[in-house]
Amino acid sequence: MNNDRLDVQQLAFIRAMRSITCLPFKRLFYEQVDQLSMNAEELCSKKDWDLYVFAPFAKERAEEHFNWMIRLGILRREVDGQGLTSKIRLTPLGRKVLSRIHGEVERSGIRERIAENLRRHQWM
Repeated sequence: MNNDRLDVQQLAFIRAMRSITCLPFKRLFYEQVDQLSMNAEELCSKKDWDLYVFAPFAKERAEEHFNWMIRLGILRREVDGQGLTSKIRLTPLGRKVLSRIHGEVERSGIRERIAENLRRHQWM
């Protein structure tokens, strides 16, 4: 039973590592949400957006990415006294993945990003 749990954790880590390189976020984004919570509107309204993402996108698309990373276990919704908020934070799995990436998050090629997008929408 303990080995099954390790296998699930290993698979989650592998899936997160593969997915993070297909997402449009740079290392600074992950470092930021490790320290401070952020929501899609805050991210998309940043004047220095190019420090956080590879290309600009709308708030709705950011939310879609956030929801996918929540499903992967990379991010979690911030909780306040009223319950869940629109803000996100990095999870322990997200920190583990980020610790294995030295320097900037290397972006996968278009072929891998398309394959990941298909897996993502099939899994949802």
